[in-house]
Formats: sequence, structure tokens, C-alpha cells
Amino acid sequence: MNIRAGKKLPLWASVARNMLIALVAVSLVQGFLVKAYRIPSGSMEPTLQGSADGGDRILVNRIAYAGAGPKTGDIVVFTRPESWQAEYAAPRSGGVSGLARSFGDLTGIGPSNEQFLVKRVVASGGQSISCCGADGKLRVDGQPLDEPYLFEDLPFEAGILDCQSSPRSLRCVPSFTVPEGELVVLGDHRSVSVDSAINCRGVTSEARDCIRTINTSAVVGEVAGVFWPLNRAGGVS
Repeated sequence: MNIRAGKKLPLWASVARNMLIALVAVSLVQGFLVKAYRIPSGSMEPTLQGSADGGDRILVNRIAYAGAGPKTGDIVVFTRPESWQAEYAAPRSGGVSGLARSFGDLTGIGPSNEQFLVKRVVASGGQSISCCGADGKLRVDGQPLDEPYLFEDLPFEAGILDCQSSPRSLRCVPSFTVPEGELVVLGDHRSVSVDSAINCRGVTSEARDCIRTINTSAVVGEVAGVFWPLNRAGGVS
């Protein structure tokens, strides 16, 4: 019995089919497992280098929090809340750039119309934060936080420019308990970061509502590491 072979596809059709399969595969990976982002600002220096013209390219683990939420010290990417100021220019709409961003929204590949921020989690639901004691350190649940990654922190000098002086140090943060399901996030380059504590700069000690939080549902995932440029490739901490 003769078995009739299937009709061979033309070259262009075979190439188009393979490209479609690859596109679907990459879309599924970026949509559900790992997604690439570019760091557009310097708010996480020196851990992550960023600039408007092109900073570190990072990979974000989208399933890192499938079983539990972010914890203190994690570096996360999240959708910028509407009430938060932008750290970089809004995406241009229209033309090729607009089409590329619409494609990114649909597939998870490349740029997006949404703005994303990257910050470090310092406290999660139920934890309390405050700053600062005489040592100038941020406290979580009353314990000073060890932050070796900090770069160009806001000025603080006990007895001269602290949380009792006038004017007060811009580093000072009133005691605040994080609501359940929320996160307090700060940049490693603290003096330039648009983050949870930016509205506390210069307020009096009685101002308890200056801290801004993000909902855990806004978190895309945890930063797994840098993949470009090659001389900076590796994990982050």
C-alpha cells in the first residue's frame, strides 16, 4: 500500500509558520514566566544602572510570588500607580513607536504603553517602618535595616540634622504600619527615587499619611538579574 506524502509547503509559508510558532512561544514565556525590561532611570543605582537612552536590561521572574508575597529586600517590578509621579518620559503614542507598544501590550514582547517601576521592598503588610534613630537607619518592626546597597542617601547627622532638628532631615519617616496586601518600596539611590517615602520629605512628625504603598496585585514579579550589557550580567541582591 502506498502512503501519500503530505504536500510540501512553499519556502515562504514554512518560514512564516516557524516565525509564528516562535512568536507564540516567546509570548507565552514573557506573559507567564519571565519578562525582559529596560531600566529607564537612576533610582536603583548602583544595583541597577538606568538612563533614558538605555540602561540595564533585566529579567523578571513572573512566578516568583505564586506561593507567597514579596518580602523585605526583594527587588520588584510593578505597574506605576496613577497617583505616583513618573520617573521618566511617558511613552510616545502613534506611528511605529505606538504600534510597537501595542504589540508589546498584546504579546508581552518589547515596550509597553504601561509604565513600570523597579524598587526594593522594605516592608509588607502588617510590618511597621520608621526613620530615623540616632544611627540614621530605617527601622522595620523596630529593628534597624542593614542596607549596604544604598547610594547617595538623603543627608542625616545626629544632633545637627536629624528628626528632632529644625529643619528636619529629609530622611525622616513617621512611624507607619503597612496595611495587609500592600508594600512599601524604596529606591537604592534614595535621594532621587520617586517611591513610597517621597511625600514624607520635609513634613512634620505628626504627618502620618505621607507614606504611599502599592498593592501586591500591581507587582509583575521579582528581578532575577541583569542580562545586558554583558559586562554587568548576573544576579542582583
